[in-house]
Amino acid sequence: MPTIHKLADVTSTAIGVGTRIWQFAVVLKGAALGANCNVCAHTFIEGDVVVGNNVTLKSGVYLWAGTVLEDDVFVGPNATFTNDRMPRSKVYPDRFEGITVREGASIGANATLLPGIIIGRGAMVGAGAVVTRDVPDYAVVVGNPAKIIKFLK
Repeated sequence: MPTIHKLADVTSTAIGVGTRIWQFAVVLKGAALGANCNVCAHTFIEGDVVVGNNVTLKSGVYLWAGTVLEDDVFVGPNATFTNDRMPRSKVYPDRFEGITVREGASIGANATLLPGIIIGRGAMVGAGAVVTRDVPDYAVVVGNPAKIIKFLK
């Protein structure tokens, strides 16, 4: 069974065994979270989001429609995910462009990820980086715009 804090608002029924959801988190109907995840306080997960097993979402993370986080992903506090290249009030795209974060990747605190990008397996996005394009497997990226500074494997 998952553990859901009494002050969380969880309407999804697809929450994996051993997952912990803390106070003031919101998980909408249609979202799917795997086993043994840790969803910290003050997070938001929209419907049509898929979160794998053993994922950590620190406080202040909002995952919008179309986002996919594979197994063993770490997302640091206040990392920003986006899904609309041309946002306008009350004007919606035909399809939202989610972000995919591949297995074992880490996203640093306050990083910003633009719509439609893929973060590769085992990659690391540095704190505060602004990621404007795909990040290869095992790359470490930092800065604005994010640039590769090394590979981990």
